[in-house]
Amino acid sequence: MFDDLKAVFSRVRAVLRRRGASPHDADDFVQEAWLRMTRRLDGAAVPSPEAYLTRTAINIAIDAHRARAAHGAETAVDELQVIDVAPGVEAQLLGKERMDRLWTCLERMPERTREILLAHRVGERTYADIGREFGISESVVGKHVARGTALLATWMEGW
Repeated sequence: MFDDLKAVFSRVRAVLRRRGASPHDADDFVQEAWLRMTRRLDGAAVPSPEAYLTRTAINIAIDAHRARAAHGAETAVDELQVIDVAPGVEAQLLGKERMDRLWTCLERMPERTREILLAHRVGERTYADIGREFGISESVVGKHVARGTALLATWMEGW
């Protein structure tokens, strides 16, 4: 059927590589095409066996591409690296300690300053809105926010 089977396989593999197949996939597609051709023809003569083999290998490559696009590429589980992005135990403990310290600092702050600071920083409310609620001017709201921020910065220093 073929004069030089190795050369034919090499040419078919080159066609597949030019169409974007990896060297490994190209080898697999050529082998699968050869198996299909020998099973289907069962010794019958083909006018152009190299063209038949090439077309079959290209069709197999197209089918494989469609399957990957529809179902995603397969990855062996042992090839995966699972990265844990959660903070470590030490970082979690430090974070909890910082939060405890923050709450202690907020409790030490004068009540009105704390309420205004939290309304602005946590509640994301404007000075004008807070001023209307508390019956004070926007500049007084700003002074409470500045005072609360300074107190927190001082008390939280080193944390």
